[in-house]
Amino acid sequence: MKSGLNRREFLRTSAAIGTGLYVSGKALGADAPNKDVINVALLGAGTQGQVLMDALISAKEPGIRFVAVCDIWKDFNLRKVSRRLKQWESLGYRSTAYTDYKEMLDTEKDLDAVIIATPDFWHAEHSIACMEKGLHVYCEKEMSNTIEGARRMVQTQRKTGKLLQIGHQRRSNPRYIHCYDKLIKEAKLLGRITTINGQWNRSKESCMDIILSEKTPAIEQAVLNQYGFKDMKQFLNWRWYKELGGGPIVDLGSHQIDIYSWFLGANPKSVIAGGGTDYWKGHEWYDNVMAIYEYDTSEGPVRAFYQTGTTNSANGYYECFMGDEGTLVISEASSRGSIYREGWVEEAKWDPWAVKGYIDKSKGKLVAEKKDDAVLDVRESIPAAEYKISVTMTDPYHTPHLKNFFNAIRGTEKLNCPAEVGYETAVTVLKVNEAVQKANRLELKPEEFKV
Repeated sequence: MKSGLNRREFLRTSAAIGTGLYVSGKALGADAPNKDVINVALLGAGTQGQVLMDALISAKEPGIRFVAVCDIWKDFNLRKVSRRLKQWESLGYRSTAYTDYKEMLDTEKDLDAVIIATPDFWHAEHSIACMEKGLHVYCEKEMSNTIEGARRMVQTQRKTGKLLQIGHQRRSNPRYIHCYDKLIKEAKLLGRITTINGQWNRSKESCMDIILSEKTPAIEQAVLNQYGFKDMKQFLNWRWYKELGGGPIVDLGSHQIDIYSWFLGANPKSVIAGGGTDYWKGHEWYDNVMAIYEYDTSEGPVRAFYQTGTTNSANGYYECFMGDEGTLVISEASSRGSIYREGWVEEAKWDPWAVKGYIDKSKGKLVAEKKDDAVLDVRESIPAAEYKISVTMTDPYHTPHLKNFFNAIRGTEKLNCPAEVGYETAVTVLKVNEAVQKANRLELKPEEFKV
């Protein structure tokens, strides 16, 4: 590189750009980062770790290469991922495998970043250790299974200056960014948002416990105990156990509740929730949860409902933002995404935004005409007109968020979900389980969202 910085110095400086601590037009120029190689390790090679790895490999980002993988299930996850990385050795990948993350951090001297996809209760320890070793971290959500763990992650990020991206990938999804920037903030098509509801329902089949096949080698009992698991059942289904994960409201709901706060530009001031182990036996966390948040925004109060169910998949998962002039229904699933104009709002008011391409009028549904002889006492609303969201995304869900992380390392972007944002969401979501346990309304003070 022409700047004269060595590789480590460059990555240190560009990381400051990623956190917004360093601003230089020259540093964002073509001479700077794009030719530099970033060496990455995968810590946690289970299903989610493999999803992240595949998303990054499929993106074919130049200069990003996996050089190590770590997982305690050496005869299955570790072996599988190591073999796959070996196929990419011609591109500079390495398939070095570890079961001990500390050994990996001590041995791999040219690491720049780590992608962490271990169970939630390991996130704080793993992230902190990596940042203290001078590495940038992409950590899957939930940031931690405890608020204290998430707080220590933020504190370590500030102390080390390393980047810490939390895996709320919708924040980098171009469809969500479009809806927030163009439809809500610029065009204000919803008017004043008053109500939000959302859900993530999964079928009984998809929520059954994972059972180890007789042909699949298990992890040795001593290793399971060393890393906090009672047995293989707990290892495979850790999300259902209170010391290990946060249950469906955290595992699923965290993605969507994060969007509530983002689109409103506010954290909730209270939460009421109900839930229980209503169906699944042998689980510690609630399999059915319903929560109601109250937000104070600059335009007035907003109430938001969220539910997660684990016995029926009806209507899947989505978020619905309702304003006095329009409604936005969006899901990470690219097939779902519409904005609805309230019947009393003149079509001409939305036409300029259709002309700009913000919304797609051609694929929507025409509004029905109001009947002159309607009975006034019925007070039926005029049906809303549907417009489609004009932005699509064909990449794997995690790809834009991973790209944002690596572009932040290179100094060309800022993180879309830095440590402080991840912390606010962790507080918002983890408080739901506390509200269920206490069976009363929890008041959430502004200082609870700060570190």
